[in-house]
Amino acid sequence: MLKHTIRSFKRRISSISTSSTPREKVDCVVIGAGVVGIAVARELALKGREVFVVDSASTFGAGTSSRNSQVIHAGIYYLPNSLKALFCVRGRNLLYSYCSEHGIPHKQTGKLIVATSPAEIPNLYQLMNRAAQNGVDDLRMLEGFEAMKMEPQLQCLKALFSPVSGIIDVHSLLLSLMGEAESHGATFSYNSTVNSGHLEGNHLQLHIVGSNHLQSWDGQSPLHPELILIPKLVVNSAGLSAVPLARRFNGLNSGMIPPAHYARGCYFTLTNTRVPPFQHLIYPIPEDGGLGVHVTLDLDGQVKFGPDVEWIHGVDDISSFLDKYDYSVSASHAERFYPEIRKYYPSMKDGSLEPGYAGIRPKISGPGRSHIDFLIQGEDSHGVPGLVNLFGIESPGLTSSMAIAEYIAARFLK
Repeated sequence: MLKHTIRSFKRRISSISTSSTPREKVDCVVIGAGVVGIAVARELALKGREVFVVDSASTFGAGTSSRNSQVIHAGIYYLPNSLKALFCVRGRNLLYSYCSEHGIPHKQTGKLIVATSPAEIPNLYQLMNRAAQNGVDDLRMLEGFEAMKMEPQLQCLKALFSPVSGIIDVHSLLLSLMGEAESHGATFSYNSTVNSGHLEGNHLQLHIVGSNHLQSWDGQSPLHPELILIPKLVVNSAGLSAVPLARRFNGLNSGMIPPAHYARGCYFTLTNTRVPPFQHLIYPIPEDGGLGVHVTLDLDGQVKFGPDVEWIHGVDDISSFLDKYDYSVSASHAERFYPEIRKYYPSMKDGSLEPGYAGIRPKISGPGRSHIDFLIQGEDSHGVPGLVNLFGIESPGLTSSMAIAEYIAARFLK
């Protein structure tokens, strides 16, 4: 019945009144087909649940999941006992195992976090102590000459070496997770936007419209849903639009919804070199809003630098739902990158950088604020049965994805 209703929904081209809108009771709905949403869908499907995944884009992984560094993090940076720390360490182990078992391209490259001035050296020891509290106990503190022996193009005074950090082919991971979810009965619907919802009879009812209708909406006239889903469990894993969507759930206490902040980050690729200058990931000391302009590698050996941090404001809900962000990268932006990169890679030549891509971090803390943990809210937090909101799932969201899925299935399935 559900799949028939979904097929009918996909064919619908005209809005109709709410009273005559088709309604369907379903088991589990996951909003968002990014890496976390797909991992959750897979986990729920493996538990024998009927799962329906809705995404406003035309395909899976079109947002933050495809616009990041594609790094498997160790679990170094995060406050002890935070969800970020716990999920990153657990997720990293799950991810490496999954990649090995399913043939997902990946590489445990190792990472060097570098101090390029005396003032930064205490930060390395703080990171090492924090990592140990998080269960990451295989780090090594290196003198500058030891790190530069590993990476002759590097310049630093000291470095913290993480052997378990690595890189992954995210697209292959997404395909594999989605294939498993579908083989266990999960259904994916693209170009379908959950744009609001309401509480009725202690159940959250989700309003769904075709993304094409949202594209042409004037923002003023009534926008009637084309389908209403009434799930037993709904996981709001909408990434950049998770917060604005939650604000549109009529009946959800707005005081439980954090503010949304968006941090844009650009990447540049290294050109004019036949041999990559680095074999490991190279990270500076973390900065406000991110981990600094770092060196990351892809599985083809291409070197990328980024991301920087640019706070963006004034994002309206519809633009958020439809991922209408400015992802362009101006060539002139490279002038901000050269001085940062040359702190640890002084021999980089002018003109070596060309625009790569940009991504947006879905944050729930703004500029100058201390880093805030992932926020996972269930009924015990907001009082709405069956609703799980995932807020602020930025880095290390990719690394944590399978651990987040494991946690949701264990805690919220009934």
